[in-house]
Order: sequence, then structure tokens, then C-alpha cells
Amino acid sequence: MRVLKFGGTSVASAEHFIRVTDMLERNIRQGKVAAVLSAPDKITNHLVAMIDGTLNNIDIQPNIHDAEEIFTVLLDSISRYQPGFDYLTLRNLVDQEFAKLKQLLHGISLLKYCPDSVKAVIICMGEKLSVALMEALLTARGVDVTVINPVEKLLAQGNYLASTVDIGESTRRIQNAAIPAEHIILMAGFIAGNERGELVVLGRNGSDYSAAVLAACLLADSCEIWTDVDGVYTCDPHQVPDARLLNFLSYQEAMELSYFGAKVLHPRTIVPIAQFQIPCLIKNTANPQAPGTLIGSTSDDQSNPVKGITYLNNMAMINVSGPGMKGMIGMAARVFAAMSRAVCSVVLITQSSSEYSISFCVSQQELAGARKALEEEFYLELKNGLLESLDVMTQLAILSVVGDGMRTHRGLSAKLFIALACANINIIAIAQGSSERSISVVVDNDSTTTGVRVAHQMLFNTDQMIEVFIIGAGVVGGALIEQIRRQRQWLRDKHIELRVCGIANSRAMLANMHGVDLDHWQTLLVQAYEPFNLGRLGRLVKEYHLLNPVIVDCTSSVAVADQYVNFLADGFHVVTPNKKANTASMDYYRQMRATAALSRRKFLYDTNVGAGLPVIENLQNLLNAGDALTRFTGILSGSLSFIFGKLDEGMSLSAATFVARSNGYTEPDPRDDLSGMDVARKLLILAREAGYQIELNDIYVEPVLPASFDASGDVDSFLARLSSLDDDFIGRQVTAQAEGRVLRYVGSIDQGRCQVKIEAVDANDPLFKVKDGENALAFFTRYYQPLPLVLRGYGAGNDVTAAGVFADILRTLS
Repeated sequence: MRVLKFGGTSVASAEHFIRVTDMLERNIRQGKVAAVLSAPDKITNHLVAMIDGTLNNIDIQPNIHDAEEIFTVLLDSISRYQPGFDYLTLRNLVDQEFAKLKQLLHGISLLKYCPDSVKAVIICMGEKLSVALMEALLTARGVDVTVINPVEKLLAQGNYLASTVDIGESTRRIQNAAIPAEHIILMAGFIAGNERGELVVLGRNGSDYSAAVLAACLLADSCEIWTDVDGVYTCDPHQVPDARLLNFLSYQEAMELSYFGAKVLHPRTIVPIAQFQIPCLIKNTANPQAPGTLIGSTSDDQSNPVKGITYLNNMAMINVSGPGMKGMIGMAARVFAAMSRAVCSVVLITQSSSEYSISFCVSQQELAGARKALEEEFYLELKNGLLESLDVMTQLAILSVVGDGMRTHRGLSAKLFIALACANINIIAIAQGSSERSISVVVDNDSTTTGVRVAHQMLFNTDQMIEVFIIGAGVVGGALIEQIRRQRQWLRDKHIELRVCGIANSRAMLANMHGVDLDHWQTLLVQAYEPFNLGRLGRLVKEYHLLNPVIVDCTSSVAVADQYVNFLADGFHVVTPNKKANTASMDYYRQMRATAALSRRKFLYDTNVGAGLPVIENLQNLLNAGDALTRFTGILSGSLSFIFGKLDEGMSLSAATFVARSNGYTEPDPRDDLSGMDVARKLLILAREAGYQIELNDIYVEPVLPASFDASGDVDSFLARLSSLDDDFIGRQVTAQAEGRVLRYVGSIDQGRCQVKIEAVDANDPLFKVKDGENALAFFTRYYQPLPLVLRGYGAGNDVTAAGVFADILRTLS
């Protein structure tokens, strides 16, 4: 005997009913079969809305019309598909049921009250009509059918809206029915009868529970739950796209997952199949080829000790504490006896080892009743100060990790805690059963989705995620996007999923949380209509529960740099070649680092100095290892490296500047380079990294252009006047060459003194041969002396800078 339950969002289609009929016909040829049916999709919601609308004087005609239309479409479609289908009889039955429904709703409107017994009758109408439709379909195909009336055969105890079936008595009743072996058994899910013979319903997921109960009563070999998903996943695939389908679950794992909120399962469904050791298969009606999930006595899948991550939202935690708790026998018993009397379900319990307090979680809907019960139970203790006032926290969630293999694997709890910490999720309470089959943590309600995602990534070793937002789509930003586009597959092979979720320029922002199409991003950005808004980026992190969002600032904007603290506080890493933030005031410099530490985010700026050269990273590594900078000297400008190198070759200053500008080494206005301020900013960044707390105006700057030179006017007029300096520079170059030296534009740090100026360096200086756009940095440290640590390479160029930014982006994963 096999019991099959059919439900899901496709139930409202004729194709679904035909597909189920085909499956039942195939199964009856192989042995006895029974089917439990849910209501057509949306019908139960419409019925509940009709009751609520009637009680609240809201127009319910749209709900009635839509519900009638669902059945009209079903009947018309099935009659076209299936020859011999008794359309008229079913049409009359549907009309009669809706006539009864309207009478009941009229009575509710007169009374302004809906008894639970009446509500139960109304909300199960869909299941009864589903069975009538299926019976007519099977009959039209010549299949013998026996319909079990659950009100008569399933004895239930409890209230009208959430009863529990007495399996022993129900088994006796069903077995006394003597159903022929060749008949397909049909039964409406969700419905049972009480000892007075009244209709009751079985609560949430009642149809699945009905199937499990019927399987137990029929001593079935298996129970199959056919729904609209492929089975049980490691977590909700709507929240985590790379959630994995579980092939096997033990009864205990299924119970833990269902208890803590897994939507495919309900604890009451698991109880009968576990009690009677009935294998249960979860399958997808629309995708029957999928393997599904088999729930049995043991789990054969040992590939991962963790089977699933699930959660319960909208919980409240009550903390009962005070000196009267310690050493007092029976205090815990009184707490939970009070909860029992208040009919409050306690979901999680944790107690301090000092016995000073005990904390537990209940549904937020039950909080008022729970609080009242405790205040009544402990009235005297609260009045006399033996207990402190009840401490209540609301808007919480319980996130649980479940798996039989957790008992034999060390470090899983640590992985969970680390994952949550990396996402800045505070753990409010922790609970673990002695079976070690699950561990639960209480977190803020708003952190649930992010918590599930980071826990799944850590515990199931799925691809590491980087969600990038690029501000500034100019030459460096454009080069970065192209590099990311080229490297996507290589990164995926390394289990790194890097998505560019946003690209912005001064005009508009292009955003797609699933990843911008990098093959056509320029066209898409031109077509984008959403104005660029820095505040919008922060909201995106919370709205889409991003795991590893990274702001990449490829601008030279002060306004964007001024937002770094906000970005870090909102959960972004910040990666930038923009030097403005690191050369702002020391107060802002400290604030950025404090915020990054507090929010556990990274502020990475290796391209601030040396473009693609690993300057900042190497300096930080030295200092972290206990080294100390004693002196520094370096060529920090690729454009000035090129210009002064050409002076070596006999080229004039004006000609060298013109060639450098033509080749893209300088800014569009070369005065930005010749002023020396770009070098000064880089030197300031290095000095601050080394621990010097100085400001930009503390650096002595000797510009390339002397103070007497008129540098005013537009670029063309400036360049025209620049030749007036040629003779002076040729003279300085000749003098230097006579001494075996060359002119270089050098930034230096010595005993805390920072300066930027033109220097004549000899052949023993590590900067002597540096030209053609190269950067060179010589670090004299406690460990590196008398020979310095020298970093040398091209320090300018869009591709080089973009590659350095790309490397920083990948460092956010470490």
C-alpha cells in the first residue's frame, strides 16, 4: 500500500488533475494506492478572506467571484481533456457548495461573529471539491474508487481549527470499512471529525498530516508527499540560490528541521511516519523525474554532517532571573507549568550555569499570554524582590543548524558562530540538545536571511560571494569592469562568484542584484534612468541581504570619499584608488578605521600608492611583524618619473611634459602633476601607515614649477609658457650629470620629517635608474638596513591600477 498526497501551487490547473490521475492509474497496477488531496491553489486563502471580510464589513464579492472562477475554469478544462467526465453533476455540486457558503457568510454578517465550528466547515470546502473532481475523473476512465469520509473515519481531539488525530481509533474505523483491494482510495486532506461527529480541521499543513495519518492507519509501505518543489533543501532556495537538494533525511533530522520552520515539512507530519517507521518521499508533481527527498530511519548521505539550516521568525524571548532562582528546586517547573496553563508553546530554552536566570522563546503572538501567566505565577517573588522584573526581547528569530553527523564532527558550532560574526550578526542566545543533532541561536529578526546565507556558505562550502558596486565608470573603472568580465569563469573555477551588482557615474546608476550584463554594460548604463544616489546603495544591502558587498570608488571625488564611513557602517567593504579619504583630516582617517573594525568590514586602498605595486600591503605586513620604518625615499609619480627620465636623455621640460601628456601619463591638466601635491598625498598615506599622525600641510612640498613661474590660464596657454623654464632645467641637469647624478622628483620620510622635492641622486641610490613611468620605493627599516626593501614597477596606467583594485576586491574574502 502506498499513500500519495497531492498539493502545491499547480493544483488549480486542469493539467495537474490530469497528471495526478495518470499517476494514480499507473500506481494501482502495481498495488494498493490511496491519495490525499489538498484544495486548489488560492481557494483556502479566498475562503479565509471571505470570513475576515464579512466580519470587518469589507466587500468579499471579488473573493467569491475569483473562487467560483477557479472551479469554472477547472471544470471546463477537465471536460475538454477527459471524455466521459460528468460535467453537469460536478457543476451542480460546485454550485450547491457555493450556495451553502454564501448562506454561512450571510449568517456571519448578521451575527458579526464566526464560531470556530463554522469557520472549519468553510475553510475546508476546497479539499472536499478536489476529491469530488478526482473521483469523477477516475470514474470517467473506468477506475474503481472508494472515498473515505475523514469526518467519519478520522477521530480527532482538540479544537475545531487545530485538532490531532487518534491514530489507534482511526485505524480501527478504516480497517472495518473493508475497502476492495482494486479500488483507489481518495480522501480529503485537512479534515477530521471529533467524538461528536462534527467536522474539525487539522491546522497548518493539515493535508500533509492527513496523508501521514492515513499511511499509519492503512499500515502503508510508503507515504509520498507530492508538492511544487523537488524535495527538502539545505535551506530555503528563494533565499539562497545555491541551496542543495537533500536526497536523504532521517526521521530525527526531518523532525528537527520541521520544528524549526522548514516550510516543506511540519512536525505533526513527521510524527506518524516516524512512529510507524513509514518511509516518506517528498516529490515534485511538475518535475517527477527529480529524485526528491527520502525520509527514513537512517540517512544514507554522509557527505555533509549538516543537513539543513532553517529558522523561525517573529519570536520573543523571556528572561526570568533573580536571586530567588538559585538553589530553589521547582522554579523551572513553575515557569513551564505557567506556560502550559497559558497554552504557550516554548520553542527554545537556555539557562545560565549559575542558575540565576532561565530564558526561553515563544511566538510573539503568544507573548502577552505568556507574560501575564508568569506575572501571576510569580506575583509574590516579583513583589518581594526575589525575582527581577521580566526581561522581554521581541522581534527575534531562531536560526537552527541540523544534522545527525554533527555529533561526530568538531568545530561546526565554531563555523556557525564565525559566519554570523563575519556578517555582524549578534548572537543573543544559544541552545543545543544533548543529542547534538542541532544547534540553535537567537538573532535579530532582520538578520535572519543574511544569517541563513552566511551560515550556508560556511557550512556547505559553497561558492564565496563578492557583490561589487563600482562608482566611476571612466578609464580605471572601465578597465576594471573588463578585467572582471574576462576573469569571471576563472574565478568560478576557484569557487568565487563575483557579481557586479551596480555601476554608477555622475548621471545614473545601473543596478542588478543578480549581476549586471558585463558584455553590454556601457549600453545599459546609457539607458539607465535611476539617478545616482549614495544613500540608495546602503539600502540595497539590507533589502537584498547581500553577503559580501564591496563599494569600489574609481573616482577622484571628495564627495564620494566623504561617504566611506557611512558605507562601512552600512556593511560594505570599501576598495578605492581614490586618495582623498586617506589624505583627509586625521580625525576622519581614524573614524574610517574605527568604523571598519566595528562593522568587521575592510577598507582597502593598495592602489593609493604605486598603482598596481603591492606597496601598502607590504608595508602593513612589515609593521604587523614588528618591523619599524626608519627612513623612506621614493619616486611616487609615474608621470614625473617619465618626465624626469626624459630630462636624462636631453629632452627639455616642456617637450617632456608634452610627450607625457600625449601618452596619457599626466592628468589632462599637467599642472596637477607638476604641483607635486599628488606625490605629497601619497607620501602622507605612507607616513600615516607608518604611524606618523600628520596632516597634508605638515609635508614640505617643492613643486616642479618654481614660485616665480606664471602657471595661470588655460592648459594651452600654460603649456605655451612652460618652455620659459627649459633653460633652467637643462642647466640643473647638466650640473647633476657633471657630478654623476640625475634629477628625480622624490618623496622622503626621515625622522618624521616628510618632504617632496627635486633631488639629484647618484648611482648608488636605488632611484638612480628609475624612469619611463616607473615607480620605486625604498623602505629602510629595523630589519631592512643598510640595504632597503625596494619595490619597483610601473606606477601609472589604467590597466595596472585596475588590476591592483581587482586584487583588493578579492582580498575582501580573506
